[in-house]
Amino acid sequence: MQNEKIVNIAGYRFVNLEDRDELRQPFRLICDKLGLKGTILLSKNGINFFLAGEQKSIDSYIEFLEKDERFIDIPLKISYTDYQPFRRMLVRLKKEIIALGIDEVRPADFTAPNIKPKEFKKLLDENEDLLILDTRNDYETRVGIFENAIDLNLSTFREFPEAILDLPDEYKTKQIVMYCTGGIRCEKASVVMMNAGFENVKQLEGGILGYFEETDGSYWKGDCFVFDQRVAVDTNLNETEYSMCFACREPLTKQERRSENYKLDSYCPYCVEKNKS
Repeated sequence: MQNEKIVNIAGYRFVNLEDRDELRQPFRLICDKLGLKGTILLSKNGINFFLAGEQKSIDSYIEFLEKDERFIDIPLKISYTDYQPFRRMLVRLKKEIIALGIDEVRPADFTAPNIKPKEFKKLLDENEDLLILDTRNDYETRVGIFENAIDLNLSTFREFPEAILDLPDEYKTKQIVMYCTGGIRCEKASVVMMNAGFENVKQLEGGILGYFEETDGSYWKGDCFVFDQRVAVDTNLNETEYSMCFACREPLTKQERRSENYKLDSYCPYCVEKNKS
């Protein structure tokens, strides 16, 4: 069993779940029975999950999930590790499966069209006139970003609606391709942009991880931050050298961990002034 690969899956769907509260316990029970670890978020607007376990357990989870027709054929991001990247299993009830704080933004009812990764790469290969917009947080873009992408320097996703107000007016008629890690943030961000008057907005289908899966990773610089113990993966979806600061949760390179401003389990160059005593 120790040599058996752990399967990591991530998936989401914006869908109306008025019975959200009743779904929690069945998900808890099945994940406990199958020995899965990770997080499932349930809101009245959808489901979002990050899970890891043996292949047979993941298969059984998907079988359970798809007994509910609302969850059939949810696109999955799949990767593999030699260890369990999650410490525990959580099933949480949330107001939003990705927090933005704007109730009227409901991707289950309306969102921007997708662009497939290979089509997006073709546009880049042909040097098409388009803007690439990163919707992720600043600590994520520091780990990696598409070449020539616009970085809004967000501390949290909730800052996105205000941040796009600073974009030049001429961008409103430009072709824009926006992206995030797996696609979920763009579902909401694209609606915000269209409501703000941006006319030609597309979202990268499957996000960065989908792009890595379906292309050779061209035009990507660096690695991709992920929300588990791996911290970051490369364009082949392999875990990289990054680790995470115990105190502030910032991703750290080997070089940053060699800094005099780094102490294991205490502080790093990003939080040294706050946490060094």
